[in-house]
Amino acid sequence: MEIDEVGDRAAAIVRNVETVISGKREAVTAALTVLLAEGHLLIEDVPGVGKTMLAKALARSVDCTVSRIQFTPDLLPSDVTGVSVFDQVSRRFEFKPGPVFANIVIGDEINRASPKTQSALLECMEERQVTADGTTYHLEQPFTVVATQNPVEMEGTYPLPEAQRDRFMARISMGYPATADELAMLAQRETASPLDSLEPVVSLAELRAMIETVQRVFTSEPVKAYAVDLARATREDRQLRLGASPRATLQLIRAAKAHAAMHGRDFVLPDDVDALAVPVLAHRLVPTSRAVGGHDHDGGPLIDQIVRRIVGETPVPVGSARRE
Repeated sequence: MEIDEVGDRAAAIVRNVETVISGKREAVTAALTVLLAEGHLLIEDVPGVGKTMLAKALARSVDCTVSRIQFTPDLLPSDVTGVSVFDQVSRRFEFKPGPVFANIVIGDEINRASPKTQSALLECMEERQVTADGTTYHLEQPFTVVATQNPVEMEGTYPLPEAQRDRFMARISMGYPATADELAMLAQRETASPLDSLEPVVSLAELRAMIETVQRVFTSEPVKAYAVDLARATREDRQLRLGASPRATLQLIRAAKAHAAMHGRDFVLPDDVDALAVPVLAHRLVPTSRAVGGHDHDGGPLIDQIVRRIVGETPVPVGSARRE
């Protein structure tokens, strides 16, 4: 697939999702960027702002297998990955795949599950496989987890551990809609859900071709060095006690390649890295107790400010980013 076709199909997906989620172009674009970069997305916000609706609309816009997991405190790891069941006819154990065996897995309210169940996703998200009773089962290709969660202050939530947050390529927030968008939502959903009439605009084969094209997007050495400089700056910042991991640097470059392809370019610019620095890096960082001060529990807004400051202070590479 040519790079221009990626941009055209990406625009079609965004338009399709916006028939359900209006006024949230930035969140929709970020979600699609993660999908094309074969990453995993965490949508965090207060209840009722459309987190699950965005995940469902994105999944329905692509003609691929989709499953949904409603995370609850009593959910077991085997309810996510699958379980071996004894077949009395064949006298053997047979593996029954869980909902994680799909191209797009919607994990609703992931932080309402126990840490044990949350950890069941770790191998799936990183290795793209499930190991049960000593046997390894490979997941679908492509495979993306779109998880939603409420802020940790909400009742009945468990904070995601750092190891699991690091598996998510990006974290985004929806925010409350503008007045006009909220009025439009009331008119649109008064009698039925707009998801009922949402049709796929891209086939699974086309999605795979888009992902392959994204992987071929060129990243120059100066741009790679720029991404590394940003990550290293988070590790050395006095306001942070945990900086970005090497995995974060890798996922920042992958996301930047998808961002470039969606804008019709076959090469990455520093602007692509800058545009994704906050959603890709912020959720992995942990502020010092002194830095948090009067901010919210995890210092979310503060961390966003720190990342923006680091981006502003890091020298931008000069020169051509095109392939020589």
